[in-house]
Amino acid sequence: MIAHHIISPIILPALVAGIIILFAGKNIAAQRLLTVPTLVGLLGLAIYNLVQASAGPMPYFLGNWPAPFGIVLVLDSLSAMMLALTAALAMIVMLYVIATDWDKRGRHFHALFLFQLMGLNGAFLTADAFNLFVFFEVLLIASYGLMVHAGGGERLRAGVQYVTFNLVGSTLFLFGLAVIYAATGTLNMADLAQKLPQMSPEDAALIRIGAVLLLVVFAIKGALAPLQFWLPRSYAAAPAPVAALFAVMTKVGAYAIIRFGTLVFPQELPAIGTLWADLLGAAALLGIAVGALGVLAAKRLGMLIGFATIGSMGVIFLGVAQFTPAALVGALYYALHSTLAAALLFLLADQIAARRGSDDYSQPAAGFAGSGLLASLFMIAAIAMVGLPPLSGFIGKILLLQALSDQAAVAWGAILVGALVTMVGFARAGSALFWHEDTHLPRQKSASQPVAIFAIALLLGGLIALSVMAGFITDGLAVMVAQLLEPQAYIDVQSLPKAVP
Repeated sequence: MIAHHIISPIILPALVAGIIILFAGKNIAAQRLLTVPTLVGLLGLAIYNLVQASAGPMPYFLGNWPAPFGIVLVLDSLSAMMLALTAALAMIVMLYVIATDWDKRGRHFHALFLFQLMGLNGAFLTADAFNLFVFFEVLLIASYGLMVHAGGGERLRAGVQYVTFNLVGSTLFLFGLAVIYAATGTLNMADLAQKLPQMSPEDAALIRIGAVLLLVVFAIKGALAPLQFWLPRSYAAAPAPVAALFAVMTKVGAYAIIRFGTLVFPQELPAIGTLWADLLGAAALLGIAVGALGVLAAKRLGMLIGFATIGSMGVIFLGVAQFTPAALVGALYYALHSTLAAALLFLLADQIAARRGSDDYSQPAAGFAGSGLLASLFMIAAIAMVGLPPLSGFIGKILLLQALSDQAAVAWGAILVGALVTMVGFARAGSALFWHEDTHLPRQKSASQPVAIFAIALLLGGLIALSVMAGFITDGLAVMVAQLLEPQAYIDVQSLPKAVP
């Protein structure tokens, strides 16, 4: 039986997006009627794939062409988890979009949204490095359209910066792939895993060059310092629901590094050794510092959340850099947490800015209706992003600190000091937003949006669920990481020809 459920998360959003463009381009009601069932279907598929992946990796050969010659998709526990996270986040974001009529500010929001999901799902499922590049480009095109949705000079300038920086990454990606293909004759990741250990010492320099180029590309996608410059302004300028969906996009970079670092370029590979781990560890420490200082210096909510995202990616990559079971479990758990926490903050920032009149908290503004509720939600969201108890961010950091116990002086100091500085930045922002009221201005009145608040509450519920079910989730992540660090099953399901020494 052909496992069409593996390719469905790519085909379904692409097909519906095409239908929307062709037949419902000017009818927002029709677009919503097509998009919402599609997202429900994607969520159902993601849950089904998550269950199926528990039995082990499953391949899908497009056109029934064998690997490594044809296009291959592989569903395993890691890709299934990322599909489920993306589908759940997309469903909540779309609920918020419809509740706030963000999709009415431009004609093609729904089509671009679905193409974005197609790119994300494809990146998580592909087993071929070149097709990972292709899905990265789908992501880039769709995300640029979403970024400039509703127009505006600031949004357009941020979008151009975003595209320019990512096009540089795309160019480096092609160079890296060309170098690796020249040395090995393949770009199938499992095939590379078989062939790279057999490479002659003369080719080791080429492999190292290709590996470093790919690491730079994935670091750009993951907003890893010092390549994070594109993120704060881009996320701050993007429509809030788009920025909330983008919370999962930085995880694509982390996913790619985990996939390549455990399958293609493991530390056991003589040509690479600890090169990736050393570079990632240093960059992660820098990312934590940049994120914390950026939060402290920010004057706008969007920039504050953007820098907080950079700091959270630094924490994730600090765990990933170890490539040990305990550290990877902590990094993956924290990745789940930080995605929901960042999305929660972006949607909350949209509500605050809409009622306050601006997300700039450097100057006092008029009081606004519902400030008590929003202040409470902001405090909880800040606790989550900083990583304070009792929410899942604290659990994730504890997991990472335990895994990094042999690096206490540096890693512990970076995580704890970074959390302290970030906490001060959020406290400063909260007090400016909700306590520094200009009493000379008339109090703002705004329409109640209960469905939008409900969408925000769902993200908060996700964080609470991560906290309550931490034991169950980390047990599942431990099994997942064990499979990642022993990738032979991922290689075997593709029935590849054996590499000749």
